[in-house]
Amino acid sequence: MPFNLDHLCRQLVTQAPDAIVYADDQGQIRLWNAGAERIFGYPEAEALGQSLDIIIPENQRQRHWEGFGRTLATGVTRYGAESLLSVPAIRKDGSRVSVEFTILPFHDEGGRILGMAAIMRDVTARFEELKALRKRVAGLP
Repeated sequence: MPFNLDHLCRQLVTQAPDAIVYADDQGQIRLWNAGAERIFGYPEAEALGQSLDIIIPENQRQRHWEGFGRTLATGVTRYGAESLLSVPAIRKDGSRVSVEFTILPFHDEGGRILGMAAIMRDVTARFEELKALRKRVAGLP
């Protein structure tokens, strides 16, 4: 079978264990992979076309949309290859999850941002372990 880059890329994105979510410049979800389904609990058909607000805790939304707008306007994000963003997110059942992610803006030929992809990993277990460790250390004499 000949090498097919398009097929490989499609499989990589759709089957990756990490969440890969692409939102257009209005913040509407246009791509939602199997990892996103697993982490957030929304099937692809339910997530597509929805606002990113379905995974952003209400108390984080203003900050998120300010950063989203700033990235759209400037084309610059602090959370690309050099830095991870760690934030709480929310699952379909309302429970919270801790995620770390990077952002990849997508541009048209003229340089305008069409949307952004986020590659997210569930780090809830590690976050809870760290929180418990800090609590234990704080209690030491």
